[in-house]
Amino acid sequence: MSTSMTVEEREAFLREAHIGVLSIPEPGKGPLSSPVWYDYVPGGKIWFLTQKTARKGQLLSVGNRVSFLVQTTTAPYKYISIEGPVFHIGRSDRLNDLQPMAQRYLGERAGKDYATALAERYAQGNAIKIEIRPERWLTVDYEKRG
Repeated sequence: MSTSMTVEEREAFLREAHIGVLSIPEPGKGPLSSPVWYDYVPGGKIWFLTQKTARKGQLLSVGNRVSFLVQTTTAPYKYISIEGPVFHIGRSDRLNDLQPMAQRYLGERAGKDYATALAERYAQGNAIKIEIRPERWLTVDYEKRG
């Protein structure tokens, strides 16, 4: 029996709040791998937030091909590995991007508090939103092994 996820299973899994691992090529070195909060638009894109001055923010540019992994940490294990290009980098908005992302991972109240605590940093204009267009997918759901 195949352990691959269907498109519907894949989209349901990505809607859950898992930690993603972003891998970015770095010239002359191994790829940079970094854990990130992410969100997924079904049938569309993966997006996450970072700072322009962060190492990953400095390495990313539109057209860069990256890998992105989302996994469970308990058995039966599931994971999705995505490859694709960065297709958009833009300024991140605290209320439209950070607050919903924080609420996805921390809950409504704690997420709002987290976003409020970062208001001053966001006012400095260093926060960016990165969007990836998935082109290749590898999905595994070991629960299907029976």
